[in-house]
This record gives sequence, C-alpha cells and structure tokens, in this order.
Amino acid sequence: MCYTISAKLKSMLKRARHYQMDGLASEIEKELDVFTGDEKLVSSGFSHPRLIIYPNQTPLTPRVATWGLIPDWMKDRPEKIWNSTLNARGETMFEKPSFRKAAQSQRCLIDIDGFFEYHHQRGKKYPFYITRCDDAIMTLGGLWDQWLDPSDGISKQTFSIVTTRANELMAKIHNNPKLPESRMPLILHREQEEEWLFGSESDVHHLVGMPEPVFLQAHTVRPLSGKLSPGNVPEALGHYVYEELELTLG
Repeated sequence: MCYTISAKLKSMLKRARHYQMDGLASEIEKELDVFTGDEKLVSSGFSHPRLIIYPNQTPLTPRVATWGLIPDWMKDRPEKIWNSTLNARGETMFEKPSFRKAAQSQRCLIDIDGFFEYHHQRGKKYPFYITRCDDAIMTLGGLWDQWLDPSDGISKQTFSIVTTRANELMAKIHNNPKLPESRMPLILHREQEEEWLFGSESDVHHLVGMPEPVFLQAHTVRPLSGKLSPGNVPEALGHYVYEELELTLG
C-alpha cells in the first residue's frame, strides 16, 4: 500500500521547471500555502493533502489535486469513499466503479521523494522510509478525476496512487497479516511515463503486472504519529534504530 509519502514542493515542481514552466510553478507555490516555510516531509493520505500531479491531458503542466480520488459521479459526502480511494489496485482498476473511467483515460504522474511502509512484528509495527538508491525523485503512476463539489459549486481535481505487487525488498517490509499479499506503489522509469499516460489498457496491464525493477533502499524511522513522533521536521526522515526489530534487509 502507499498511504504516507514525503514530497517536498521543490521535488514535485522539478518536472515543471525542467520544461520551463517557472511562472506556473511559482503560482502553485503560492497556492499551496500549506508548504510555505513548513513543508510536509511526512504527508498522510488520510489527511487528504493537496499535492501536485501531472495529468495525461497536460503532462508537462503541474496541477494541484487532493489525495483521495472522488469519481465524477459522486453526488455528495465524499467522506463515504475518500479513505478507500487513496490507492488503486493496478490489477483491478479497470473493473472497479470508482476507478474504471480514470483507468481508461485519466492517468497521471506523481513525483515524490519517498514513501513510508510499516513492518509488523509480534503485534507492533515499525515504520520504514523507502527511497530510490540513487536518491533521485520517484515517479509514481496515478489516476485522477474531476469532481463537482455541490457545497460550493467548485470543480476539484482528486487523485489516487496505483499499487502493484511488492518487489523483493518491499515483500520483506510490507507484511501486514491482515492483507493477502504485500504491495507497493507503481514506480515508473522515465521511459515508461508516456506509456502510462497514453498507453492502451493492455499496455497499462503490462506495466502493472510486470513492472521494471527499481533499486530501492529503506531504513527505519521514528513513529509517524503519536506522542513519540518528531513531527514535521527533517529528523522524521532520519534513521532510527529499534533494538528489538529482527528484520534484516541486506
């Protein structure tokens, strides 16, 4: 699964600035005042943060979207569905009513620094922070939709992160006993991005079913929430040792 990420504003806008969208990037920086002077180094999907996506309609243009896809047919009370659409299971997204339309024609890219996952051991869970081995920005495959909020008549973009079966490293970490299998977000290589955004259903199924290997690294971090959490500070991403943890990744 992928319910908590780290996504610095600079990283999310790097793609836009690379393609000389500096003016728009600056406007978005002002709009996302939640990041101003206080970046969300640990961002939980359950708080439904506004982040940046690059949709297939305008793949070079950053758009602000809320994490937690709300399908356009939803009439009211998005809280009924919000927490269950943070992730879209890649193998079944073309079949699920909430994701079917988006999977067919509304895909996007999400650039992040890394993501968090829990390892379970004897009734306790230990958070890991996962990044690319080269520390480069990580591009995830996602779905987006446009929803008209009946409370204010404003159209809002929302998104979901697509997941796939875990690779060897993530299978060791993500061992939730309540789930039938280990999962991880769909991480795309640069050469796969166009296929994800514009490919056919069979192309997308191939990407999800047989994702190219991505070399990842992981380390344990302090609790992500509660009294022992350091909060939204750089220390939240630093290595923290749990002496009782038996898992070895090397």
